[in-house]
This record gives sequence, C-alpha cells and structure tokens, in this order.
Amino acid sequence: MLPAVSAAAETTSPKTYNIWQWNVAGNKLNAGSVTSGMVDGAVSSIVYRNADFAAFNELCANQWRALVTQLRAANWPDDHDNFGRFEASRTADDPDVCGGEAFGNAIFSKRPLGTADRIELPDDGTDEKRNLLCAPLLADSATRFCTTHITVASDADKLKQLQDVQGRLDAWVNAGQTVMIAGDFNVQPHYPSLDTFYSATLETGINGGNRGLFRELDDTDPVKTELPSCLGYGEWTADDKTVSQSPCKTMRKIDMLFVSEAALAGPDSYSADSLAISTACDRTDKSPDGRCSDHRILIGTATVK
Repeated sequence: MLPAVSAAAETTSPKTYNIWQWNVAGNKLNAGSVTSGMVDGAVSSIVYRNADFAAFNELCANQWRALVTQLRAANWPDDHDNFGRFEASRTADDPDVCGGEAFGNAIFSKRPLGTADRIELPDDGTDEKRNLLCAPLLADSATRFCTTHITVASDADKLKQLQDVQGRLDAWVNAGQTVMIAGDFNVQPHYPSLDTFYSATLETGINGGNRGLFRELDDTDPVKTELPSCLGYGEWTADDKTVSQSPCKTMRKIDMLFVSEAALAGPDSYSADSLAISTACDRTDKSPDGRCSDHRILIGTATVK
C-alpha cells in the first residue's frame, strides 16, 4: 500500500498546464459567422490538445456563445456553468463588425474560474477599447490566466498599453501569484517594448537587453531558417505578407504565451509550438482560400511549482 500524501505535499506538487491561444479573425475573415468552420475547428483543437486554458482574440460575441455551447457538448470543462469569460473591445452597435454583435477577447479554463479582472487599456484614439482580461482559478486564487490584444494604432499607443499590461501582471507576480498570459501583442519578441516582459535570463543574439519577470514558452526554440539559429524568437504566428518579415527571415511572431519565471519548475519546464493555419473554413470574399484566420494557433506547456 502506498503511503498517504499530505495535503501540504499535494498543494506544493508541480502542476503542468497546457495553454492554447488563437487570434481567430472572427470578423476580418469569418465575417461574424458561427458556421464558417472556425468555431468547430477551435473546439476540436482545444479538446484534442487537452488544453487547460484557452484564449481568443478578435472574437465575435455570437462566436463566443457558440464556443461555450460546443465546449459544454464536448464535456471539456469541469464545471459547465463556470469556465469562460468574454470582454468586448467593440460594443454591439456596428453592423459592419460581427454583424452588429460585440467583438473582443475571451478566456476559457477547464477548471472553474474566479471573479474576472476586466481592465480597459489606455485609449488609442480609435473606436476599439482594448482590454486586459484575467481571472484566477476558483480553487487556487494564486494561479491567474489572462489575455490581451494590443493596438496597432501607433508605436506610442502600443507602448502605453504594453506598459499598463506589464505593470498589472508584475504586481500579481510580486504578490506571489503564478501568472500566465496568452494573446496578440502586435510586437515582435526582439522589440525593446518587450524587454520589460522577457526575463534577463533570456539573452540571445536576436533577443537581448531583457529585464522582465516572464519567459515566453517558445523562447528556447532554435528556429531553423537560413540563419544557423534564431534562438530567443520562436516560431512565427501572423500570416501578413504586407509587413516586413522577422529577423529570423520568417513571417512575424506577435502572438505570445508568457508565464512568470518565478513560478516555473525549472529551465526545461516549458515549451511551445505554432500550428499551421487551417484552410478548411468556408471560402468567401473575405477568405477566398478558406483560411480560418490570418494567425496560427499557438500551444504551449508549462510546469509550475
């Protein structure tokens, strides 16, 4: 007979979380549809990848409701009545956006969530009110999952919003919490504006000068390009050929999975991967090739203390 494990030992045992992130272009490519194939594909991926947490950007409110319904039907959440939060960045008043539905960010958790923090970020002068959406686990308030979608209005506006997000995340980390954030940051890993996110323990030829409290789950991937290695950057996530490529000579990585370094079980306790964009969605004027999004799904695994 195995010896009993004390409650203290159980609470201090390392936990491994699978994190899933996707900017779904809910309006841009899916035109607010819940039947284009994007919602079905997202649910299938979340269930197949055994995600503990999932984050969405550019999601229409009706797509959010469809995700809730389908994730319940798939029996993914432990509590069917408490596993997701949605926060609009555009209200339901524009027929040209999501068919008049609200538009914004969402988080989901396999385990029940506590009260959400819904934080409006500094105004960028546009109609969209960007936000940071977070919630702790109900049974473990020291574990918090977040998402955000940073503006593209200007570099100055990006920096203001990034500084706001970083300040709030750092406060939770400094209070002893395990903080995870998945989202579209609209900046690349080597940009100075992320130096206060990445830990100083990440110092590579591509990504240096860091002084933050986080590791990005793909930052140890020695991306193989025409360069010998692109360590510190990670695989690309955004399929936008109208902008310059990354320093790794690939398309850009702007979607991130950050986890507070102090919470990680060790230097080899995390990893990530970006998945090819599906072309199984409806072919429309907005998506003539059937792409479900212009962003890749980003998945990661982190073992925390």
